[in-house]
Amino acid sequence: MLSVPGTALAVPFASQPPPATPGTASEALAQYQQLSQQAETVSEQLNAAKVDLDAKNAALNQANQDLTAADASMKQAKADEEAYRGQVDDLTNASFQGARFNKLSALLTGDSADDFLERASALGVLASDNSEALSKLSAATNQAATAEKTAKDAQKRATDAQVAAQQLTDKITKTKTDLDAQVSKVKDAYDELSGADKTALRGEEDKSVYLGGAGLGGQAAAKAMSQRGKPYVWGAAGPSSYDCSGLTMWAYGQVGISLPHSSRAQYGYGKAVTDGQYQPGDLLFYGSSASSIHHVAMFVGDGLLVHASTEGVPVKTAAATKGAGSDFLGARRIAG
Repeated sequence: MLSVPGTALAVPFASQPPPATPGTASEALAQYQQLSQQAETVSEQLNAAKVDLDAKNAALNQANQDLTAADASMKQAKADEEAYRGQVDDLTNASFQGARFNKLSALLTGDSADDFLERASALGVLASDNSEALSKLSAATNQAATAEKTAKDAQKRATDAQVAAQQLTDKITKTKTDLDAQVSKVKDAYDELSGADKTALRGEEDKSVYLGGAGLGGQAAAKAMSQRGKPYVWGAAGPSSYDCSGLTMWAYGQVGISLPHSSRAQYGYGKAVTDGQYQPGDLLFYGSSASSIHHVAMFVGDGLLVHASTEGVPVKTAAATKGAGSDFLGARRIAG
């Protein structure tokens, strides 16, 4: 159902010049928000890469299982081939040694009609046995050739999957290093914010009672809303802290629906929702395209969404859809 797109692991902030030292509190807040968005982008790239790696490892495991089965099938087919070949050779040798006569010879050399019938019957059995052995030998030969080809294909798939998994693992390692460095910058920038800026960043705490909506989507929205106030942590998926896709994954997991820990991968689930026709539980995605999605939030109704936004900001509600970013891409309905 899901087709995981190729994961681009380029680090977007690496080519950007570092922000200038802020001169005012508002500039410090703007710098913090810029650094946070860059870190979130890399974090979601990392999440998507991990999902992709899981798929590649699954392909590797399947290829290895196919290879083991193909090798066993090939060995059995070749053993059958040798056995039937020996049987055909024995019957052929018997023919050359005089065991096989045509019916006319049997008649001429027989002492009686009964003798002819016995000889003719024996010759019929011999011919039938040889025909059956030849047929089985042909089938075994074909099966052995097919099994050998299947084994070679499985071996190539296993080798290719292993190489791809290792390359992606290396890229994930580098991306994680880049993310750690970016997160350190974000935390340093947060420490430089004034108390007023930190308060403004957190926003007002929403303590309203939320009852959710109908269906699994509404239930998932209620689960997400129950996490308001929990801290944001890059790569976290609950229950004590979350990143954006970690929150939506956790909420739907509570109602029995499995989602990957990646906003980009989650975009491949469910069905598209027409703008403005959102229902509680619909996921709202942010990015310039499907391949550059960096954030996901959940619509909860009454023009609001809930999301885990960034470091220093707890899980909270905001106006849908612009409250989670200006680059809203589209919505997906995971469940009714």
